[in-house]
Amino acid sequence: MWEKDININEVKEIRTRTTVYFGVGAIKKIDDIAKVLKDKGIDKVIVMSGRNAYKATGAWDYVEKALKDHGIGYVNYAEVTPNPNTHHVNDATKLAKDFGAKAVIAIGGGSPTDAGKSVAILLEYPEKTAEELYDFAFTPEKAVPIVSINLTHGTGTETNRFAVVTNLEKNFKPAIAYDCIYPMFAIDDPQLMTKLSPKQTRYVSIDAVNHVVEAATSAVASPYSISLAKQVIELVAKYLPKAIANPEDLEARYYLAYAAMMGGVSFDNGLLHYTHALEHPLSAVKPELAHGLGLAILLPAVIKTIYKDRPHVLADILAPIAPGLKPEASDADRAAKLVQDWLFSVDVKEKLEDEGFTDADVEKLTDLVYTTPSLGGLIDIGPSGNGRDVVETIYKNSVRPL
Repeated sequence: MWEKDININEVKEIRTRTTVYFGVGAIKKIDDIAKVLKDKGIDKVIVMSGRNAYKATGAWDYVEKALKDHGIGYVNYAEVTPNPNTHHVNDATKLAKDFGAKAVIAIGGGSPTDAGKSVAILLEYPEKTAEELYDFAFTPEKAVPIVSINLTHGTGTETNRFAVVTNLEKNFKPAIAYDCIYPMFAIDDPQLMTKLSPKQTRYVSIDAVNHVVEAATSAVASPYSISLAKQVIELVAKYLPKAIANPEDLEARYYLAYAAMMGGVSFDNGLLHYTHALEHPLSAVKPELAHGLGLAILLPAVIKTIYKDRPHVLADILAPIAPGLKPEASDADRAAKLVQDWLFSVDVKEKLEDEGFTDADVEKLTDLVYTTPSLGGLIDIGPSGNGRDVVETIYKNSVRPL
C-alpha cells in the first residue's frame, strides 16, 4: 500500500545510468533537456518515431516547441515499425548524416528507442552499416547523445544499454549491449501511455514480467535483480487489471511504467535468457508478431523448464501471479500452469499454433536461436543449460496450451 503515499503528479528525478524524469507531466521536462543539449553545442537532432503515436499522445507538441524555443533544428524519421529492421536504421542514419544531426531523440516504445540507439552509434561510425553493427563486425565505443521519450510501460530500454534490430534477409533478430547507448535522459510520463491499445497494454506489461523472471534466474542474477523482480511482478499483478478496465487510470499507468522502468534496470544487471532468446526468432520470422505476445506464449513453458533449477527464487517472485508455490522442483508443472492461468486471466490466451507455427517449425526456430548473433550468449546463462534439447522442449511445450 506504499503507493498511496506517492503523489503521481509530482515529477521525480530517478538516476540509473540514465537520468529519468518520471511522473505525470514529466514530458514538460523536455524543455530542460533541450536546454542541456543546446548548451553542449547540439543544434541539430534526428527525431525517431513511429508514424502516429508520437503525435497522437501529444508528446510531439512539447518536443517540437522545446526544440524551436532553444534553436535546435530537427529532422523526423517517422517510419519505425514494431520489430524495427536494419533498413529503418540505415535510412534514418542517412537522413541524420545528411542533415548534420548531433543527437537522437526517440519518441515511442522500445522500437523507436532501439532504432534510435543504433542510429546514434552509426553517426559516430559513418562508414559502418546497421548490418555490420548487428553482425558484430565492429565493437562501438561511442555514440551521439540519446534522449528517450517512452510511450509504453514494458520495454525498459529507456534506462539500459540494450537495443534489438532485425535483419530481415537473414531472419536474425540480435541484441546489442554497449555502455555508449545508455540514454542521457529519459522521460516516463504515464499520461502519454493512456492511448495504448488494449492488446498493447497487456503485451508491454507482460514484457516487463518476462524481463525480471529472466533477470532473477539467470546465471548472473544478483540480489539486486531478484529484489527488483519481486516488486515488478507485484505491481504488474496489481495494476495491469486496473489499466485494462480503465485505460485512463493514471495511477495504474504510473505504477506499470515504474514496474517497466525497474524491469529495464533489473535485466541491465541480471541479463536475459531463454524467453527472449527464443522469442527473437519468432518475430524475426513473423515481424507482425508483437514481441510481448511472443514472450507470453513462451513464458509458461520456460517456467516449467527452469523451476527445478531456481525453485526458491521463482516461488518467491511469482507469488503475486502464482500464489502458494512450494520451493521444490516437484512444483514445476503447477508453477507453469498457474502462470498460464494468469496470462489467460488478462485475456492473453494465444499459443504458437494460433500464430501459424507448428511442431514442424521447431527445428528451424531452434537453428535460429543458435545461429542468430548474440542469442547464444543468452542461452549460455540460462539456468537449465545451453543444450539444444532445452530449447526444443520449450518451443514444443509452447505450441499449444499446457
